[in-house]
Amino acid sequence: MTGTVVVTGGNGRIGRAVLAHLSDEGYRTVDCARGKRREERSDEYLTTDLLDAGEVYGSLAKSDADAVVHLGMVPSPESTPGFRTYESNAMSSYHVLEAVGELGIETVTLASSLSALGGGYEPEPISVDYLPVDEDHRLTPSTAYGIGKQTLEIAADGVARRRRDQPRTITSLRFPWIVDDERARETFLEADRTLAGLRESEAFHTQRNTLFTYVHVTDAVDLVRRTVEATFDGHERVWVSAPDTSVETPSRELAAECFPDAEVRDALPEREYAPLVDVSRAETLFDWRPEWSWRRSI
Repeated sequence: MTGTVVVTGGNGRIGRAVLAHLSDEGYRTVDCARGKRREERSDEYLTTDLLDAGEVYGSLAKSDADAVVHLGMVPSPESTPGFRTYESNAMSSYHVLEAVGELGIETVTLASSLSALGGGYEPEPISVDYLPVDEDHRLTPSTAYGIGKQTLEIAADGVARRRRDQPRTITSLRFPWIVDDERARETFLEADRTLAGLRESEAFHTQRNTLFTYVHVTDAVDLVRRTVEATFDGHERVWVSAPDTSVETPSRELAAECFPDAEVRDALPEREYAPLVDVSRAETLFDWRPEWSWRRSI
């Protein structure tokens, strides 16, 4: 596929990386974001309030887009009240889906999150029924951030059921923590990554609640491009993870220690540090296999 891709939230850290990758792959890119432009890779910048349905429609119409990658949501809930956090995740996604359908744009990618399961912002330990977690696992978020991510996926389901005015292909990417080289060095080289070491840190609760997952930005943006080029019909949720966990403890031991009530299924590979989320749907739909591992790369 060649053509024009709109990236909402292209001023952000991940948005800038997606714009750069798509540009390098030959796409014309349009960044729709609030405020002043803070990136240099998009071919066009449209100042857009993603919570204003009219502005979303107008910017997408002006862009003449072939696909939309919607990243323009609050990246974490710490700096906004709950209703703003929920609104950012849920309503901006709804506006994008409505506009895409009305304009006849066939492909849209939504930034969901591991927080749809529960995830890092939950005050209590999340419930895990089985490992590895796949797309059929129940969702139990309780925070505004997680509920908003679950809601955007439900909205995508509904839009995909329409007989008309719907995009052909909708992908919700359930991203974990996304690292670049600098963040990876800070995280993986400067701390004890054993389970015992993590238990002594303030980060343990978050690490457990996010199933010890991460992904490098190079693998994340590669997957985003592949979703832009996809041609399946309907809406698909997809887990995203690096090829291993973020902890220096074998995965089956990690499961037994941190999720003792979870059923450990045969799908959890015997590979020593296999991730606790199943990315096989991403492999099947997009021929995507994560390559970057902190164990091999830093």
